[in-house]
Amino acid sequence: MKKILILSIALVLSYSSYSQQKTYCNPINIDYGYCPIPNFTQWGKHRATADPVIVTYKGDYYLFSTNQWGYWWSSDMLHWNFVFRHFLTPELTNKYPGLYDDLCAPGVWVQGDTMMVFGSTYTSEFPIWMSTDPKSNKWEKAVSNFEIGGWDPAFFVDADGKLYMYNGSSNVYPLYGIELDRKTLQPIGTRKEMLLTDDARYGWHRFGEYLDNTFLKGFMEGAWMTKHDNKYYLQWGGPATEFSHYADGVAVGNSPLGPFAHESLPLSYEPGGFARGAGHGATFQDKWDNYWHVSSIAISVKNNFERRLGIWPAGFDKDGTMYCNTAWGDYPHYLPSGKADHLQSQFTGWMLLNYDKPVQVSSTLGGFHANHAVDENIKTYWSAKTGDKGEWIQTDLGEVSTVNAVQINYADQDAEFLGKQQGIYHQYILRYSTDGKNWKVLADKSQNKTDIPHDYVELEKPVQARYIKLENIHMPTGKFAISGLRVFGLGVGEKPDAVKQFIVLRTEADKRSAWLKWEPVDNAYAYNIYVGTAPDKLYNCIMVHDANDYFYKAMDKEKPYYFAIEAINENGVSVQTTAKAE
Repeated sequence: MKKILILSIALVLSYSSYSQQKTYCNPINIDYGYCPIPNFTQWGKHRATADPVIVTYKGDYYLFSTNQWGYWWSSDMLHWNFVFRHFLTPELTNKYPGLYDDLCAPGVWVQGDTMMVFGSTYTSEFPIWMSTDPKSNKWEKAVSNFEIGGWDPAFFVDADGKLYMYNGSSNVYPLYGIELDRKTLQPIGTRKEMLLTDDARYGWHRFGEYLDNTFLKGFMEGAWMTKHDNKYYLQWGGPATEFSHYADGVAVGNSPLGPFAHESLPLSYEPGGFARGAGHGATFQDKWDNYWHVSSIAISVKNNFERRLGIWPAGFDKDGTMYCNTAWGDYPHYLPSGKADHLQSQFTGWMLLNYDKPVQVSSTLGGFHANHAVDENIKTYWSAKTGDKGEWIQTDLGEVSTVNAVQINYADQDAEFLGKQQGIYHQYILRYSTDGKNWKVLADKSQNKTDIPHDYVELEKPVQARYIKLENIHMPTGKFAISGLRVFGLGVGEKPDAVKQFIVLRTEADKRSAWLKWEPVDNAYAYNIYVGTAPDKLYNCIMVHDANDYFYKAMDKEKPYYFAIEAINENGVSVQTTAKAE
């Protein structure tokens, strides 16, 4: 079985040897702005961003995403520093009242020693910006009017210095590509058609939460280009940003303007688990040239475009197949610290200890029940009646366990803000206990002055605990509400048994789809299902909770498929069971 599927026992048992290595947990913990568009917030004001790009520039990482009124930079992919900046000029906002798309789905690239930025628009007056010191927020216009424009643009500089733009966002029209003059940034020739969706062949191109194509064709958007070993990998997002199956696909060609052929598997694919969706993103390299992929996570509760961001290891295998490792995609992972083989998982091996376990709370607002904080669904949440100091939530792990990390995912209940806010912050105290009576402080952020909507606390040393209690000190706005209080570490019991009778049913009626069925494992709370078109290339993964079947509808009808399944509990992971679908 491919190395990407192997959970290293040494990694699980030897935390002390990695005590200096930092970890992170998706969704990434940045100070997301609130939706700036009033008519998008009638079901409640909320945080929102998507369509991310990360580029490495002068030894730092720069993150741009939709409508954030600025951007972030980081030296380690963990601590992100926000730079406030409007890229819409006063001339544009005066001419187009109500224009909110300040770098919607931005295109960002490095050309020589200069960082370049352009936001989605077909408005001819929108400029391309450039900077040699973005950390200091020093920008000027490279061109004042990029007349050709483009929605969801991506720019790519080839090894020969030629510059290309790719763009498109439609369920009717294709992605387009065009060469640009590197100096004037004006088009050379006309746009060429690059790709169209083909939902008759590729199941994952179908629209709908269950890929059922009930009333629309799937969308194709969010282009990105990566070159590797003289091949061109054109990436794109689909079938729609609202769905758990939101993914980035990849098509491969021998030249920057194609032709391109679709790969059978989506590239970044995260339809299960706590934070679902991995579409409309970008591939970048870290300081050690390891590949990573950043993309959008769907929430889509208060608005279709309520989303977050995630980062996953990526790369190319020996055959040139591009992959993105989203297995354990919202569990703790190691950050880059040197050259790494991303076919080997960067997962820490710390298991979720409190899935669907008993919860106690200080108060409950309406139907936002306490168990929503431990149901592994970012779309649901518990809310206290107030945002006051002293509101609390307590989770019972069921037994004394080793705790390595805690993730606190705040939800937006009765938020008052629109747009990017500065100077807001969360404050809390996290406590732990072995008996529910005697408490010790696990993390004290009562003096914190930063905005941490998806705070992730990695402990310097693991602790033994059965109960974890989160006490509110200060909310930036709204009620004290939690979509996920997630405790990671290792239990003291046995790993789950291997799955038995793993069956894949695929018929000629629709070879894009299959019904996966297996005998339930009594001591498991979830399963990882790995999928691929070769037994050593199982590059997609789906985490399924509390079920012993799954309808998998993302197949290329012309290819055989291979599957592996493993059972999951608080103590670890079972050995895998395999199956094949012709």
